[in-house]
Amino acid sequence: MRVAMFSAQNYERVLLDELNTSHGHDLVYLDTLLGPKTALLSAGFPAVSVFVNDTVDRTVLEDLARGGTKIVATRCTGFNHIDLEAADELGIQVVRVTNYSPNSVAEFAVGLLLALNRKIHRAHNRTRESDFRLDGLMGFDLVGRTVAVIGTGKIGTIFGRIMAGFGCTVLGFDVYRSPEFEKFGGRYVDAEGVEAADVISMHCPLTPETYHIVGRRTLGRVKNGALLINTSRGGLVDTEAAIDALKSGRLGGLALDVYEQEADLFYRDLSSSIISDDVIRRLISFPNVILTGHQAFFTQEALRTILGTTLDSISDFEAGRTLTNRISRRLDG
Repeated sequence: MRVAMFSAQNYERVLLDELNTSHGHDLVYLDTLLGPKTALLSAGFPAVSVFVNDTVDRTVLEDLARGGTKIVATRCTGFNHIDLEAADELGIQVVRVTNYSPNSVAEFAVGLLLALNRKIHRAHNRTRESDFRLDGLMGFDLVGRTVAVIGTGKIGTIFGRIMAGFGCTVLGFDVYRSPEFEKFGGRYVDAEGVEAADVISMHCPLTPETYHIVGRRTLGRVKNGALLINTSRGGLVDTEAAIDALKSGRLGGLALDVYEQEADLFYRDLSSSIISDDVIRRLISFPNVILTGHQAFFTQEALRTILGTTLDSISDFEAGRTLTNRISRRLDG
């Protein structure tokens, strides 16, 4: 089957070529994002594969349908970038990657927390300039601290278990309770419980209900000096409100692997460009902010599973088999 691979990075292409030997698909790699201006590139491709920052709204899906596309395979777990209702109406099936080493994201979140708390990023920059002073690098012991986990699915539960291993009190905030989360001592609380935590880590999907779940009200009530970690989706945090909380000192530090307006920035080399996004430029100007480019998932194990699952789903569609990773508006809401 001919597959248009949008947003295909070099590291993906190498592994996809290797994994595709057992599938035999005709993979055509496109380094551009899928969107209204590029949707016509998919004409003649029965299968299209996308990533987190591609736009797959109704307009794009209509162009895909006119070009003969029958299946969209997103190389990620989240699907907030896809209009499932429009896909259903147009007869385009959508599949995602439901499982891929949740340890990769959970471990990265812990790494961000440690770096942010102990100022490792600042210490690294100093010592490269032969500055070995400790002024301004003091952090706090994690043992005995309270960590709130917003979203206690697989990733959030693993993150919580790791923090419990540090000797932290772990709190959960989720509409669904996880027995695995409670098994290691995690305790569910309401919004006030989250606001009293020393550390807040985001691990929930982006939906209309969770958009800006950490907004101005929450950030105005968090414990003074609290650290906020987000490795899930940029839209979960009101970035402007977070900046104000940093400026006031209410928020002690912020570590982001995702950003609300990341689609025009991430996975590109802009080192020789003038970035016109004033919000992200303000973020990176703070000494107590760490910003990475949506790489929490990026381990050997996770990437192999993501790409392998994507190819498996396309092969199942081609063979007329049941799509175990299918998502649709009818099935999901």
